Parts: sequence; C-alpha cells; structure tokens
Amino acid sequence: MSKLKEIPVVTKSPRPRSGEKYRTAQGFTAVRDGLKARPANAGSSTAPPRSAKPVWLRAKAPGGERFQAVRHLVREHQLATVCEEAKCPNIGECWSAGTATLMLMGAVCTRACRFCAVDTGNPRGWLDPQEPENSARTVELMQLKYIVLTSVNRDDLPDGGAGHYAACVRAIKQRNPLTAVEALTPDFRGVLADVERVVDSGLEVFAQNVETVRRLTHPVRDPRAGYEQTLSVLRHAKRHRPEVLTKTSLMLGLGERDAEILETMDDLRAAQVDILTLGQYLRPTLNHLAVERYVTPEQFDGYRAEALRRGFLECVSGPLVRSSYRAEHALKRNNAGLDNRALTGAASATS
Repeated sequence: MSKLKEIPVVTKSPRPRSGEKYRTAQGFTAVRDGLKARPANAGSSTAPPRSAKPVWLRAKAPGGERFQAVRHLVREHQLATVCEEAKCPNIGECWSAGTATLMLMGAVCTRACRFCAVDTGNPRGWLDPQEPENSARTVELMQLKYIVLTSVNRDDLPDGGAGHYAACVRAIKQRNPLTAVEALTPDFRGVLADVERVVDSGLEVFAQNVETVRRLTHPVRDPRAGYEQTLSVLRHAKRHRPEVLTKTSLMLGLGERDAEILETMDDLRAAQVDILTLGQYLRPTLNHLAVERYVTPEQFDGYRAEALRRGFLECVSGPLVRSSYRAEHALKRNNAGLDNRALTGAASATS
C-alpha cells in the first residue's frame, strides 16, 4: 500500500468476467455486473432480437488529456464512480469536462436490479471510515463547483447507509463550502427518518430514481424496491425541506407505453418532484433485460414537452441522458444544452 496526498492507495487485482462470483478485498462474495451468468442453453430474453444500435446512441470513445487526468485522480484516490461501475456511455464527455459522479459505500450493491451492471453481494456492514474526508479532498483537488454523489444500496446496514451518506455531504461542504451537492440516494427501504438524515446534511438536490413505470417496476427493479416506495421517499424529502430540489429518472425502452410514461409524470408531480431526466435503457450485458425499443430523439423531445407542460422545473431528455448527465446545467431551461435535433441530423447524414 502506498499513499498519494495522504490518501491510501491500494493496487486492485484483475476483476472477474461478467456474471462470475468473486471475493472482494474486504473478504465478502460478490457477483460481477450484478447478475449471475445465464446457462448456455437458456434464452436471454423472450423479446425478439434487436437490431444494431441507432447512430444517435454511438457515444464517442473516451480519451483526451483531461479525461486521463480525471481518470488518474479518481483511481489514485480509491473512489468508485458510477461512471465506470454502471458502464455509463457519457464517461468520456463528463470526465473530459472535469466532472464525475462519485459512488459512495463501495462498489457492491445488496440488490440485483435487472437493468443495472453494478456488482451485487452482501458487504456485511463494511464501510470505509476515511471515505467522507477522501471524497471532500477529491472534490477540492478537482475544483468542482457541482458534485453528484450516488451510492449502492446497503440493506446490510441498520440505516441503509444514511448516516455515512450524510457524513460525506457534510465533509464536502466543510472543505468546499461553495460546491453544490446533489445526492442520488438509495430508497433506505422507505424509512423516512433515514431520508431526513440525508436531506438535512446540507445538500442542494435530493434524488431517488423511480427507474420505470409502475407496471414494469417488477421485474425491472429488485423486489425490495418499489414504485410507491420511491414516490414516498421523494414526497417526504420535499415536505421535510421544501427548499431542497427533488429529482428522479426514468429509463425508456423497457416496454413502457406512452400513457404509462405520462401517468408516471403525473404521479411524480403529485409528489412535488422538481426535475425529471429521461434516457434510453441500454442493456449492459446479455444477463440483463433486453431492449424492447429504441426511442428516437424526436420522441424524447416530445416527452420533455409533456413534462414541462405538467410543471417540472426541467426535464433533461435524450437518448444518452442518465440521472447525473450535465446535472449542473439542469435548471437552465434548455434541456441541459442537449440538442436532440443535432442527433437526428447526424443519423441522417450517415444513413
């Protein structure tokens, strides 16, 4: 073990293949990419095979000096990022811009949602006591004005990790008082007192993702998650601290119908959710749910218009949008600077 700027550095061993079990450095067992590999003779989905991804979903390969600098900083500080762990297609754009979404409480989730590529297992109470301070130092070194914190679910902890989450926010604020903090949290099993601990920590934005429409919540999400549970968490966060913005995200392309998308928007507005993001579901591995449809850039623009009509402060909507995509620009009333018409033009030029 060595140190960089007083922060411990641990050399990681090679990771196993997708779907394989492995033992973590902390001594517990986890499954790579969240879901066990399917038997060779098992069909991957009842859905028909999908065609190649449309042109508008072909993100640029990550690279460049700034990207490499952020990558080095994140890895040297032994921090997990959702950018890498969840295979986000925007990693090149975001890291090249000098931003990153930090994933707290390790890289192993206690849940196994069928859309998510984060490793799953039971951390058995393990937490890194240095993480709050390490996160604060990293934000300082990266000179960030806006940081998104997310985390795995930690059902193995009595409070779901709420206390640790709040400690990370407070540490960041103490060292970086001008940095705005967005927290994309677990649902804490619907325990509202745990929600309050995080909302009271000094953040500006509280987010919890509903992920999909009511009908598809199961099997898309882990059985311990729930549509109404997420609505309850978001509703309570807003009631507890009205000045804190609330935010959620929907993946499209899982088989939802337009009427169900609009119904979900109505449910979210009834819970006083301020910001909504809409993006295309992309299958991370063959062990995960298949894509049922590719939503066009024009359709994303239409959904955004419907969301704004319903009173959301902003709806960031586009094929490659994820919960944290251009989060610092979400309230500029311009789809976070995303122009879906340009994506359509690029598709036409190459067809």
